[in-house]
Amino acid sequence: MSAADAQDHAGARARLVFEVDAMYSATRAETGFSAMSPAVRAALGKVERHRFVPSGEEAVAYRNHPLPIGSGQTISQPYIVALSTDLILPQAGQRVLEIGTGSGYQAAMLAEIVGRVYSIELIESLGKAAAAKLAATGYSNVEVRIGDGYKGWPEQAPFDSIVVTAAAPKVPEALVEQLKPGGRMVIPVGGSQEAQQLLLIVKRADGSVERKNVLAVRFVPLVPGK
Repeated sequence: MSAADAQDHAGARARLVFEVDAMYSATRAETGFSAMSPAVRAALGKVERHRFVPSGEEAVAYRNHPLPIGSGQTISQPYIVALSTDLILPQAGQRVLEIGTGSGYQAAMLAEIVGRVYSIELIESLGKAAAAKLAATGYSNVEVRIGDGYKGWPEQAPFDSIVVTAAAPKVPEALVEQLKPGGRMVIPVGGSQEAQQLLLIVKRADGSVERKNVLAVRFVPLVPGK
C-alpha cells in the first residue's frame, strides 16, 4: 500500500468515528450510550476495515453500512460492531467468545481491547479467510474455529462475554451456560422474516439472566451445524 493510500484510509477511519459517534447520540434513548467508550473509539479508529472487505471493495470499506462478503454473509455496519462491543463492557485481559467470525472485523475490534478472542464460524471458507486476515494484520490473540456456533466453545468456557453476529430465533442455552457469573452476551434475536432485536443478556451469580432489548436490527440468520 502506498503512503497516499494509507493516509486516505486513516482519514476515512477518522470520518467513520465521527459518523458512528453521531449515531450513538441519535440512539442514546434506546441503547443507553450517548458516545462510544474511549476504548471502543480507539479500536474503531485503528482497525483497518479495508483489510476485511472483499477485494475491490476497499474504496467503500469505511462507509457506515454492511457489505456482502460472499456465502450470503455480510461484514456488519461499523456502528453495530462498535455498539455490540460497548455493550459487553470490554476490559483488558478478558476472554470473549464470538459467534460468527464472518470477515474477522468484529474479532479484530474485540482483540484491540480484550485479552483473547475465541471466534467460531460455520462456513469453512469464510473462517479460514478471516483467520488468515487476522493473522496477517497482527491479531495473534484471536483463535478461529470452524464449527456450530449454537454449541459455543465448551472447552474454553466460561467466558467473560459473548458477542453473536447473526440472528438466532431464540437465545441458545449452551451460550448462556458458557457465560461466567456476571458475564454479558449481545445477540440479535428474531427470524429472517421477522422483526429482530439486539438483546443484552447479563448472567447473575445464581445462573439466572437479565434480558434487555437494546435496538431494532437486521442480521443474517445464525445457521446451526448439521
